[in-house]
Amino acid sequence: MHLAIVGNIGAGKTTLTEMLAKNYGWDPLFEAADNNPYLEDFYSDMKRWSFNLQIYFLNSRFKQITEIQKSKRNIIQDRTIYEDAYIFAENLHDMGLMTTRDYENYQAIFDNITAFIKAPDLLVYLKASVPTLVNNIQRRGREYESGIRLDYLSKLNDKYEKWIKGYKLGKVLILDKDKLDFANNTEDMASIVEKIEREINGLF
Repeated sequence: MHLAIVGNIGAGKTTLTEMLAKNYGWDPLFEAADNNPYLEDFYSDMKRWSFNLQIYFLNSRFKQITEIQKSKRNIIQDRTIYEDAYIFAENLHDMGLMTTRDYENYQAIFDNITAFIKAPDLLVYLKASVPTLVNNIQRRGREYESGIRLDYLSKLNDKYEKWIKGYKLGKVLILDKDKLDFANNTEDMASIVEKIEREINGLF
């Protein structure tokens, strides 16, 4: 079973991944954000570092996926390779922060990679409004995230909505993070587990 938690920066993906992994006794796979050598540079000069950052993420995510497919273990993954392309790279190109030449090169690499991988059995989309995202980002206090612009988060949300609406590679469960506090409320967490169980049991 391959479960993936998707959503914008600050939606609570890592927390939910940790809690679900603990609940099911499955292996969590996290984003390589803290060890990423480009993140800090990217947030200080997005135009200069956008391509480098996205290639780094694409490569590390492809490595993760091949490990998942080889392992035959039950995995919960924090963010997917599809978000890299359909949300972040596309948004950077739209905002003029990645050149068309770089974007087309990136897209070609992504298309080649995804021909070799299998999509998750279930996507869990944490949908969150910009105020909720900002609140979470401020609460965790990562220095490199302090300069994230509101319009950037808002555009990413638009991309997520469009992507999820057109997603045809597997099942999707949408959770409204504005109404859920799974980190502190056991009832909210129990309701999420119940919804996931329903989706998972429908897969077999």
